[in-house]
Formats: sequence, structure tokens, C-alpha cells
Amino acid sequence: MKNYTITVNGNVYDVTVEEGAAGAAPVAAAAPKAAPAAAPKAAPAAAPKASAGAGSIKVEAGAAGKIFKIEASVGQAVKKGDAVVILEAMKMEIPVVAPSDGTVASIDVSVGDAVEAGACLATLN
Repeated sequence: MKNYTITVNGNVYDVTVEEGAAGAAPVAAAAPKAAPAAAPKAAPAAAPKASAGAGSIKVEAGAAGKIFKIEASVGQAVKKGDAVVILEAMKMEIPVVAPSDGTVASIDVSVGDAVEAGACLATLN
């Protein structure tokens, strides 16, 4: 058995992993510890911007990350595959593209915003 201490979202866990026979799945047990005194607080979710003109086609983040650059603007015509937003995740710049042809109805994020996978970044008409 091996013991590890893991921190997830500011919560500290002691984890014991039991090694099994070859091909067998390992068994793990976790016991939460007291959180550190200066545990980081999660940033509040940003309110959608310009959502009054929201369109019916959502442009969603494929991964969690930070908004690096906004490539399109409200009212701009885009083709399927055109970059609408550039997302930075794990030190990589990932273009988030239009899922279909349309006109940008809203941009719901700002540069620097942290977003989760599946978050709506923009909408198209």
C-alpha cells in the first residue's frame, strides 16, 4: 500500500492506494483532512454580457481554461470553423470555433475570465 496527500480545490485528502495483482484495478480510499488556513476562494462566475441579443446557437468551451483573446465581435458574420474565442488551457491556445455559419449575437465572456468545460462563451443567430 502507498499513502499520498492530495489537494483538490483547496481540500486536502490523505489517500491510500492498495496495489493489486497484475491487471487488477487498484483500490483507493480517501479521508479528508482539515483545509489549509489560506485555502484559495473560487472566483464568482461572471454574469453573461450582452445576453439580451443572445442567439439560438451556442459556442461552448471544449475545456476549462482562461479566455485569452476574443476573435469575433457582435454582429460579425462567421462561417462554420471560424475562431470566435481563443481559450488558454495548460499553456496552450485553443481556438473555440463556430459550430455553424451565422452571425455573432452575443459574446458572453471577457479576456481573462476563467471558464469551465461546456460553458457558453458566445451565441450565434
